[in-house]
Amino acid sequence: MKMDDMILVSVDDHVVEPPDMFANHLTQEYKSKAPQVTRLPSGCDVWEFNGQKLPNIGLNAVVGRVPEEYGVEPTSYEQMRKGCYDVHARVQDMNANGVLGSINFPSFPGFVGQLWNSCEDRKLARVMLQAYNDWHIDEWAGSYPDRFIPLALPAIWDPKTMAEEVRRVAKKGCRAVNFTENPEKLGLPSIHSEHWRPFWEACVDEGMTILIHIGSGGGMVFNSMEAPVEVMISTTPISIVNLAADLLFSTILREYPTLKFALSEGGIGWVPYFLERADYVYRHHHAWTHQDFGDKLPSDVFREHIYNCFIDDKAGVQMRDLVGVETIMWECDYPHSDTTWPRSPEVLWESLAGVSDNDINMMTHENAMRAFEWGFSDRRPKERCTVGALRAEAEGVDLTLMSGMGGTQAHDEGNRIVTAGDIVNQLANAFVER
Repeated sequence: MKMDDMILVSVDDHVVEPPDMFANHLTQEYKSKAPQVTRLPSGCDVWEFNGQKLPNIGLNAVVGRVPEEYGVEPTSYEQMRKGCYDVHARVQDMNANGVLGSINFPSFPGFVGQLWNSCEDRKLARVMLQAYNDWHIDEWAGSYPDRFIPLALPAIWDPKTMAEEVRRVAKKGCRAVNFTENPEKLGLPSIHSEHWRPFWEACVDEGMTILIHIGSGGGMVFNSMEAPVEVMISTTPISIVNLAADLLFSTILREYPTLKFALSEGGIGWVPYFLERADYVYRHHHAWTHQDFGDKLPSDVFREHIYNCFIDDKAGVQMRDLVGVETIMWECDYPHSDTTWPRSPEVLWESLAGVSDNDINMMTHENAMRAFEWGFSDRRPKERCTVGALRAEAEGVDLTLMSGMGGTQAHDEGNRIVTAGDIVNQLANAFVER
């Protein structure tokens, strides 16, 4: 296989929601209550809803900027590459990157719709949640069904409502729904609670894969405000190991044999040691802890239920047989700061030296297509889905890096190392009227 022959489906990208997203999905009664985009005196655009201001944080939309201008200070739409929020421009950027398909996580509502969870008016929360899901499924993903895999937000505040929404969006063809890596940090019962049973059952019934994104529990976590920000950026993906252990040693995976989860943006290099450790712990301790995996080991159950997702992970690719190559899915992370756009094929290809065509196909698109019941179409036959074919359609897409778009505040003081405290202060200052 040559690099241009790969077919790439990214299971982790993000959308910066456009200001008019609710226009076609609410009755007149609720349009005035919907989130609205306003511009602060500082020049950044924020979503306002129910007394809250929610910015588009810079690192969430720095794709196409020169790296020296990365930063977290909130931005205006004019400071972003158009593909962040315009679906037609996004498809052109996907073509330029040789990417066939994409799953897009939300931005301003939070990964699991924390915004709606904070709304005391539960009827209003449900209306807004459903409007969001309808926009995402029908308008964003629906504009190019041969390019996007739809993803639904959960009604995280109530498991019965969650189950009803899972069944509703399933009828619209959606086979992916978000969940949190730590519900307790959102003030909700733990993942081990019977509380979530209606949600698990609905996902099983509808063949829904549950995606859990890093940072979907408590957001950014800093050990110290004096720590360089790289500490948080480096360790956040690996921290999803805590959720992996929670899922594996709970009874969920054994009680629901067909339930599937995907650990979004968690990487894969840590998985072999985690599975080795889980098996060791089970063998040494199950006699007194009363864990019972029957005739299987924890690693067997993990591979049956859990998809593992990576952006750039050479070590993980080399150990793919220990991870379980049938569980691995690739990610681009457009438009976040970790994205490999527009050189995703080149970056990935470096990790694939010596990998068989069969394994490449599984990791780059076949596993994702199976997980989300999504595939090639008459509109986009397989021969038009390769990196080379898509890039041939991208003539005229401007890949020039943008500069002068903000993002330099953290570097203004003698190029000193940026700390966690700097990040917190920048976000706080964004809302100071000046």
